[in-house]
Amino acid sequence: MNKPPLFYPKDFIATAEGLLFAVVSQGLENGKVLCFLRYVLEASGWKKYPTAAANAFLHAHHPQYLHFSPHLAAHLHAVPLPQIIRHHTPRQRLQTLLHSPRTDAVLEDAYQLGNLLQSHGVNLAEVGITGSVLVDTHNPASDIDLVCYDRAVFKHCRLLVGELTLQGLLAELAEADWQDAYQRREAALSYPEYLWHERRKYNKGLINGRKFDLSLVHDSVAEDGDCTKLGSATLHCRITDDTYSFDYPAQFSTDHPTIPTIICFTATYSGQALTGENVEAAGMLEQTADGQQRLVVGATREAKGEYIKVIDTSAT
Repeated sequence: MNKPPLFYPKDFIATAEGLLFAVVSQGLENGKVLCFLRYVLEASGWKKYPTAAANAFLHAHHPQYLHFSPHLAAHLHAVPLPQIIRHHTPRQRLQTLLHSPRTDAVLEDAYQLGNLLQSHGVNLAEVGITGSVLVDTHNPASDIDLVCYDRAVFKHCRLLVGELTLQGLLAELAEADWQDAYQRREAALSYPEYLWHERRKYNKGLINGRKFDLSLVHDSVAEDGDCTKLGSATLHCRITDDTYSFDYPAQFSTDHPTIPTIICFTATYSGQALTGENVEAAGMLEQTADGQQRLVVGATREAKGEYIKVIDTSAT
């Protein structure tokens, strides 16, 4: 018997109706891939759909893809395996890009970024390219979204972003870029708070004036079973382990007596705090099947009113 294909966050899947979904969880749930609608093929080409519009579109036209996940305790989208006509994988796309003629400036910049990282020792077999470049919906203003599948490779890439920026081979985001990122993310932090947290992550930069970012998807994903939502909560605690803070989802261990873990599903707050720092976090309190409580930040992409922010760095 053939095993079903592996699906990872940051992959994309296509259906015969002209829909492109971004995968949001590894593996399958009841024979379905958990995902979220990102693009719809219209007469003029692919159109990107924000969260609310994607939900409304599926409600009106394809309600069969609406889904409630008991595991994630969240409403999202899901596609049964037989309905998938194409599986877009970031690693394969990057390798194709590196060994094919580039037909536009976005692909050329992605090629140069990949070569630059590789020339400084990065194993590109553990790196892929996702977002609009993965599914060929990019435009001249598109960003480059790299994803790493190995924690050590991801750490190496982040260190290189800092070093190569100092050498002038890459550049820091300009003020306009930071402002744009802040507005798109709709972060529940002030702009100075957002900027302070982001600039120390070294997971964003510019190549030839084009923004790129780095994310991590790791093969070993902890399974906690189905979750029950207990309501919104705000937590004050100290981070005791940031090892998995850039994973998807990100995970922070805390010293809180009853809530030992913060889970974060939005990139806005991944890598947000370091071991030893005191934080304030707002999100949805959940209880796992084994009775453990956790605070979940970013059950939706925008994570309105949810956040993680450092309130004291004296311990680091």
